[in-house]
Amino acid sequence: MRGARTPGRRGLALLGLALLPAACASPEPSLYRLLPAPGPVRRTRPLTVELRQVSVPGYLDRPEIIRAGEGARLRSLGNERWAEPLGDLLGSVLAENLALRLPDATVVTEGGALRAEGDVVVEVDVQRFEAGSANVVELVAQVSVRSRADRERRTTRVVRARRAATGPDTPALVGAMSAALGEVAEAVASMVRG
Repeated sequence: MRGARTPGRRGLALLGLALLPAACASPEPSLYRLLPAPGPVRRTRPLTVELRQVSVPGYLDRPEIIRAGEGARLRSLGNERWAEPLGDLLGSVLAENLALRLPDATVVTEGGALRAEGDVVVEVDVQRFEAGSANVVELVAQVSVRSRADRERRTTRVVRARRAATGPDTPALVGAMSAALGEVAEAVASMVRG
């Protein structure tokens, strides 16, 4: 074949370098969010509930979804990530859950665009929130509820929620996490109504 050129070593090396980024590209991450969970409605007088920023431990404060491993070991689910920082996500969904359970109340979040001093101030400190090898989600949080009118009246307690995931995959895990957060909202609503 006269006139046809075959690529030399240099041409092959350049072609290889051009294809390298495509070969090394990682797949798009799957993004997840928690969803509000239905629960019992509790009637109250009209009031404003101010939900402060939900705190999460450092090991959960990352984009990747975390699962518990054996003993003290944790596993990151790599390309399966939260759609927003976990503390923000917990705060917005907990606020939605509280609004569903306390329909006579207005629920505002500390980090939200609306500013209002709450009649009741709610603080949540998440200590654990992951699933173990048995696909059971455990959520442990310290919750404090105080009345702004009566600064001495503060209720503080540890809330524990456990929910089994319906399967081993991440959507089932996130569904169980949403249900566990709904249980915490029920405890908070009960404390607010108190």
